[in-house]
Amino acid sequence: MPDFVPHTDEDIAAMLDFLGMTSTEELFSAIPSAIRLAGGLDLAPGLSEFDLVARLEELGASNGHVGKLICFAGGGAYDHEVPAVTRALASRSEFVTSYTPYQPEVAQGVLQALFEYQTMISRLSGLPIANASLYDGAAALVEGANLAVATTSNPRLLCSSGVHPHFREVLRTFAAGTGHEVVEVPLRSGRTDWGDDDAPAGAVIVGYPNYLGVIEELEAARALATRTGACLIVCQDPVAAGLLRSPGDFGADVVVGEGQVFGTALSFGGPYLGLFSCREELVRRLPGRLVGETVDLDERRAYVTTLRAREQDIRREKASSNVCTNQTLMAVTSAIQLGWLGAEGLRAIALGCARGTRYLLDSLSGVGGVTLAVEAPVLREVALRTEVEASVVIDRMLEEGFLAGIALGEGYEGSDLQGCLLVAVTERRTREEIDAFVRALGKAAR
Repeated sequence: MPDFVPHTDEDIAAMLDFLGMTSTEELFSAIPSAIRLAGGLDLAPGLSEFDLVARLEELGASNGHVGKLICFAGGGAYDHEVPAVTRALASRSEFVTSYTPYQPEVAQGVLQALFEYQTMISRLSGLPIANASLYDGAAALVEGANLAVATTSNPRLLCSSGVHPHFREVLRTFAAGTGHEVVEVPLRSGRTDWGDDDAPAGAVIVGYPNYLGVIEELEAARALATRTGACLIVCQDPVAAGLLRSPGDFGADVVVGEGQVFGTALSFGGPYLGLFSCREELVRRLPGRLVGETVDLDERRAYVTTLRAREQDIRREKASSNVCTNQTLMAVTSAIQLGWLGAEGLRAIALGCARGTRYLLDSLSGVGGVTLAVEAPVLREVALRTEVEASVVIDRMLEEGFLAGIALGEGYEGSDLQGCLLVAVTERRTREEIDAFVRALGKAAR
């Protein structure tokens, strides 16, 4: 098969003739010679389609991924089961090619799927209002913080160090532009130590469970938010909703989170989706898009984008949010996954994670070179202290066929958690895999 050439000599001659030019050099003469590439590009010879595919497959085979390695890594992106029904329905062209519906009347199917998504996210969070998603969990947290500051008129944000370090980093980046003050609250024994700081604040931000997998005491966070006049923002691990009480039950004002766990593949880090829900009183400051249900002129059920004249549209640069889009395909995928699972299915996944983690902890008892970094109730993740640096352990475990976890460093510099290993156990991990992991870790950790 001949190589792919976008323009033949005849094509080029026809274009030049149409333009009244005699050469490609004349065509590009407007570009100063100082910034033009001299000598051409150093590119390898072209390949046929099939040779190119074979070469890409060869390169791809060198990657270490969850199809080849047993995954005990988590930290916000998890190796959960994605059933065939989710993949099949979410990959239908009607969903794959859809985008934010700016003409709702011609997108009833997508709007209905988003409405169902909102309903299910609302039930998971325990709050009455959920939007049609945001870009990712970090973006959702920033939008929640902006909403809280706009509501309370207080730019001071008390953020637990147990919140995902990437979320905190994005929050600090945005705060540099908005003028918000981010106060990071330290952990003690894996949980947030709120101390006695009762100065007025705009938001109290806490993970549930937190980045270390520890189940935070939301009653304490709610009490602090009440004393300081702040909104309580909970960064929820949505899988935990299968076993734990919802943040709304504890009085959360805003619940945010990462929705990758519901049917989205790891995909080298994205695209994912941000979950966002809030109390009904805050709906007019809700960021992003909101899909509602109504009836048409013939009294038939219809779906619409609603509250379109909210503050991000009418206040322009003074708005607390300028987000006007969402991750439609990822949200629809989550709706399909949650609809397939149902309440009992979600509970089974959460229970599988909790039991697997408990089995891992029991199996590690007495293993040399490995100790618990945190003694606290956990759900799906656990921080381990090893005799050698976690990064070294991870490299050694790769040779044994494991993605061993995440090295705690970023976001925990200078703390006793730095250099520890964060391990996640999802419902996919079998007892045999956990046993093999423990044996390999016992050798790699010292």
